[in-house]
Amino acid sequence: MICSTSIERIVTGRNAALAQTEALIQQLGDISTLTRSIGGITAQDWAMKQDFRCGCWLMEKRETAMKAITRNLDRSIWRDLMKKSGMLSLMDAEARNQWYNSLEKDDIPAISEENILNTFEQLHQSKAEVFEHGIINVFKGLSWGWQRDRLADLERMLMILDGKPVPDNRADVTRRLSDHIHESRHSNHYEDEMFAIKYFQKGTAHITLKRTELLDKLNDIITRHYP
Repeated sequence: MICSTSIERIVTGRNAALAQTEALIQQLGDISTLTRSIGGITAQDWAMKQDFRCGCWLMEKRETAMKAITRNLDRSIWRDLMKKSGMLSLMDAEARNQWYNSLEKDDIPAISEENILNTFEQLHQSKAEVFEHGIINVFKGLSWGWQRDRLADLERMLMILDGKPVPDNRADVTRRLSDHIHESRHSNHYEDEMFAIKYFQKGTAHITLKRTELLDKLNDIITRHYP
């Protein structure tokens, strides 16, 4: 699932970084105690640029600081692992938002070998369900109007069903359509390998899928959920 990624190296590096950070906080606290005792105030004052103080967890109490620093570090590692796993390409916009929002909570799972393996084993087992859920969400939402994320989701799902690489978001159909509209102001039609799109000034669009064999695969998935 996670290409060229050593879980042991990640966990070991994370634990070493936190241990060194905790030692650094203790050392800064000891230095502040010393400088305050000689009339030189604390590190929060003399270590900052003149007339400019900003929040820094390294200057806070160790218990409070380590809790926040650990959560921030673990959050960034989970994001990187998820990106490398390839699971994000199977998710629609709603599922991706749910994943990222879950990382903003205070009780995110700690980075450990057990938690990483359990998390991605569960994701791997449910990847077909995640993909199908995304397809259902796209088609339930398209009839309600023009939404860039849903069109990008649709293209990504078609590319996966076609066995082709998922396009980078800088070159997906929404970006190509936007460039076409900007460059061809008198046109109301866009077409590529997957789509024929007729768009209107009121902000809506009619989207036709050109690859009927891929459309059949989508319909097979949809009819399993809505016979």
